[in-house]
Amino acid sequence: MPLYALDDQIWFPPVHEALEDGLLAMGGDLGLERLLLAYRCGIFPWFDGDIPLWWSPDPRFVLFPEELKESKSMKVLQRKNSFRFTTNTAFPDVIAACKTQNREGQDGTWITDELETSFNELHQLGYAHSAEAWQGDELVGGLYGIRMGRLFFGESMFSRKSNASKFAFIQYVKQLQQENVALIDCQVYTAHLESLGARMISRTEFINMLEKNL
Repeated sequence: MPLYALDDQIWFPPVHEALEDGLLAMGGDLGLERLLLAYRCGIFPWFDGDIPLWWSPDPRFVLFPEELKESKSMKVLQRKNSFRFTTNTAFPDVIAACKTQNREGQDGTWITDELETSFNELHQLGYAHSAEAWQGDELVGGLYGIRMGRLFFGESMFSRKSNASKFAFIQYVKQLQQENVALIDCQVYTAHLESLGARMISRTEFINMLEKNL
């Protein structure tokens, strides 16, 4: 399969033409129109460097909200009211914190200034959402992503206190379940999200879910 090079036109090749590792295309901009088209097509940006890379892996790592796993320790944490949960009250702060979060095995961040600006604009338009964990007035954890129809495309999370991002994630999944969200896209495998109930499905199944629930 060829690796597609994108130009100024807003388009993407069919996702089944992605390489074995899920890489589909490179280049193009990170403008709002292209980003929204990407998510509608089951594609997401993820790169290390100046050139955007666009991915549609097979299989795809997802969480069905009703399959959320909550450990006994997290249930105890919630009963203690260790954190306060909110949504969409500090989106710019959440993405900025995700951008600077140190991550094992990564030298830098894929959240560039351009991408941060675009997501802040998507938040103003109602597409990008955040979930926050607080201790008093201090933002100590959270996550952000794109909400379309009955789907939530998770992008990144951060934590400044132990279990803060996990708390925000669990609370947000429960909220999305109440809002009848059918699927949370976790994109690529992490042991952390697997422990919370995420699992692999085929790209074909993912695209079918996408088409039914947008």
